[in-house]
Amino acid sequence: MKKSSIKRCAAVLAACTVMAASAPAVSAPTMAAGNLISNSTFESGTTDWGTYKESGGKCSLSTKDGQLALTVSNVGKVNYAVQVFYDIVPLYKNGVYRLKYDISSSVDRFVEGMIQMNGGDYRSYTWKGLQLTSTPQTVDYQFTMKDDTDIMAKLVFNCGIQEKYEGELPEHTIFIDNVSLELVDDSQVDYASSRPYAPSININQVGYRPDSRKIAVFRDVTDQKEFKVVNAVTKEAVYTGKLENMKENSSAGETNWTGDFSSVKEAGKYYIACEGLDDSYTFEIGDKVYSNLIDDSVRMLYLQRCGVKVEDKDFGHEPCHTSMATVYGTSDKIDVSGGWHDAGDYGRYVVPAAKAVADLIYAYDAAPELYSDNIGIPESGNGTPDILDEARFELEWMMKMQASDGGAYHKVSCKTFPGYVDPTKETGELIVTPVSSTATADFCASMALAAEFYEKYDKDFAKKCMDAAEKSWAWLEANPDFKFKNPEDIVTGEYGDLTDRDERYWAAVQMYRATGDEKYIANVSRALTGLDWSTVGDYGNIALLTMKNADKDSEIYKNAVNAVTSQAKSMLSTSNSSPYGVSISKYNWGSNMTIANSGIILSLASKLSGDNELANGANAQLDYLLGTNPLGISFVTGYGTVSPENPHHRPSMAAGHAMKGMLVGGVNQSLEDSAAKAYCKGQPSAKCYVDNSESYSTNEITIYWNSPLTYLLSLTDKTESTQPEVTTTTTTTSATTTTTTSTTTTTTESTTTATNKPDKAVTLAGDANCDGAVDMSDVVIIMQALANPNKFDINGTDEHHLTEQGAVNADVSERGNGMTTADALEIQRYLLHITDKLS
Repeated sequence: MKKSSIKRCAAVLAACTVMAASAPAVSAPTMAAGNLISNSTFESGTTDWGTYKESGGKCSLSTKDGQLALTVSNVGKVNYAVQVFYDIVPLYKNGVYRLKYDISSSVDRFVEGMIQMNGGDYRSYTWKGLQLTSTPQTVDYQFTMKDDTDIMAKLVFNCGIQEKYEGELPEHTIFIDNVSLELVDDSQVDYASSRPYAPSININQVGYRPDSRKIAVFRDVTDQKEFKVVNAVTKEAVYTGKLENMKENSSAGETNWTGDFSSVKEAGKYYIACEGLDDSYTFEIGDKVYSNLIDDSVRMLYLQRCGVKVEDKDFGHEPCHTSMATVYGTSDKIDVSGGWHDAGDYGRYVVPAAKAVADLIYAYDAAPELYSDNIGIPESGNGTPDILDEARFELEWMMKMQASDGGAYHKVSCKTFPGYVDPTKETGELIVTPVSSTATADFCASMALAAEFYEKYDKDFAKKCMDAAEKSWAWLEANPDFKFKNPEDIVTGEYGDLTDRDERYWAAVQMYRATGDEKYIANVSRALTGLDWSTVGDYGNIALLTMKNADKDSEIYKNAVNAVTSQAKSMLSTSNSSPYGVSISKYNWGSNMTIANSGIILSLASKLSGDNELANGANAQLDYLLGTNPLGISFVTGYGTVSPENPHHRPSMAAGHAMKGMLVGGVNQSLEDSAAKAYCKGQPSAKCYVDNSESYSTNEITIYWNSPLTYLLSLTDKTESTQPEVTTTTTTTSATTTTTTSTTTTTTESTTTATNKPDKAVTLAGDANCDGAVDMSDVVIIMQALANPNKFDINGTDEHHLTEQGAVNADVSERGNGMTTADALEIQRYLLHITDKLS
């Protein structure tokens, strides 16, 4: 028996509870001793303390005479319009705490002191109403944490308007000192939780194309020397390989080995086995292994549509954000309805929209055969590939963002972010921010690109795009200086920049490609780089390198080649030095976008040079995103055995489950939100990710993180591995082809009995999900159906709910008594080889 198999089964079931609660488990802490509040007497100034302002609230934070000093110049319109807070307060259920602080105010007033949930419904775990005077008072009391454990709670003082007590106030200062929070009794606290299960063998959980390079990454290895690729249906090994390339991986805090199984090319479902380690998650090999993922990566954009009715069982909504928008600083009202909600919030921004549109159009250009006209959007069946229909929806909104002089307004949003509501519930005033040169250049490039690709489908629309591009080009010529300013009273995403040179480079080259007129590139002296929203030079390079009848002897073309190939060489070097094949060594906000962008550059360089090692590098980036990473997670919602279930995405949060096909931001070693600070503190840099809806710095989604994934899937579709055929040490067996993508949604355990249909015959005992194999995914679907029958039972609403046949197959403990948790346990016993047969 494998030593860790029982531990793994327990961990997978434990994950059902953990993930359903939207909070990952944490390592058992040492019992708190002393003060949980750092900088409690403010010798370090305001370090670790911050403010929040909204609804007209204005304040500043400093220290005075060794005290924290919050100067409130406007109490705003709500009680939380001004807050001073201390982030990351760990509270454990049933723990008894003592909270103490000194507080006063330069004017008599009422404030609220509390420790609250940092997100969700912002409930207070403890609350005190305080009547302040200029004489300091000491607040000192004990409370018991009655709610579930929350290690990222927040100590907050609400200092906004208190109409019940005094209403508006003149400018004044609130002083806080000697703050302490102690856990005084943890006798009833359960510290038994552990971090989420970490698989010892990591692979691309979605699967591989037959000719792609296939690398498994191993950890927890003791003295193992070889691994096997096992057919998940027949349970027969089809390939035996060696563990190689042992490497200390400091970024992940582990020692890794790799196993190459590129010679396994026959379509089917497989897993990796290695003596003494848990089997890998099941994966698929096949030509169409990414077909559903490609469709969903585009369809999620439809579900992000704004201003129109969206039809979907879970994420549909009536038209939202349809009111006229005010141009900032004026009384002008304009219609800017339409487009995609940019990210986890509902703002719409021209700069990232341009990147997303370019990725989609070039994705279609790279592999048009991958994109159908039937992915389930309103335009499906109209004769235009749906990916171009979806891009057009964004382009039409962008046109509304063009001012009369040709410049492009930077963005449209409300003044503040909305709560965790569906889009129709955000009804605040829409504000259009001023024209910027970055938005205008990106707009110009996008329209020139669109003019070319829509000519085949709609000549009138293509001309409209070109006219808009030329108008913006004229604005850029008339306004050569960098222009950008985000109004200080609007707190939604800024998408700021330090220069517009790369945006102008892209616009110039894209206009040249669209028209063939060299006047547009007359002032282009060198190639610029970047595929991020703030650095877009490589889109100019792509325009040149994929241009029909390009002059390959021209200086501008050669510069573009050199720019792409030099980047690719550096990326490949980094990728080859990492056991997981990832092309970055530092993980910043949106690292998954950076990794997808790297895959794009590597693939483009491979096509230019014919160097298949670069193609292998591109595939390695895709593998990382889909599971070959230190976290053992596919970063695309709904794809892979383990994928994000709690993204920072308001529609998903409102619906109670994740929208499918979204690439989350990924690892961010800077710990830039409360959830990351709470759950990732002390973790190696490559593991600083948390599947928590409050972790906007690691777990948010955006349209321009999804779009490079789509582009990468296109570019890698026809790449081939340079790996030689390897002679297997076992006989290769045939495998059954399947196109079903395995997804797992975890939930809490229940003992409720699910009803099966006794008149059906068993097709494979234990095969609850009817995929032709018995594995942990069958255990999970049983537990889902028992815990949430309305969603996952045979009459459930989820697309992966239990079928009648699955319920019959699942009834293995006492056949005929219906499906219970005993069946899940019996299947686990079978998988652990405690029993030899399922009845």
